[in-house]
Amino acid sequence: MNLLDLLISPAFAQAAPAAGGAPSMMSTLLFPIILIGVMYFLMIRPQMKRAKEHKSMLEKLSVGDEVITNGGIAGTVREIGDSFITVEIADNVRVRIQKGAIGNVLPKGTLKSA
Repeated sequence: MNLLDLLISPAFAQAAPAAGGAPSMMSTLLFPIILIGVMYFLMIRPQMKRAKEHKSMLEKLSVGDEVITNGGIAGTVREIGDSFITVEIADNVRVRIQKGAIGNVLPKGTLKSA
């Protein structure tokens, strides 16, 4: 025993753990598979559903519908093209916007009551 043993206790080796074996391949892959499944149902599936609803809304769009763009501009649809829509935002003021920029279709008469 020396002076250093009084200040710092000596470290002794511990016994090896009992041989329980390594985790099986099934239990190793189970957690990532469950994690991917949870991510699909919580993130990917709802996003796909919203995209499908938006696409069907754009297909049902017709002249005279009142819409709000993603930028917050409200107006009435005057012309519909393949990828662009002409929206009248005031008397004789028309803007052309992309179809994808339509955020919501309003009920008829909403803009006149505002």
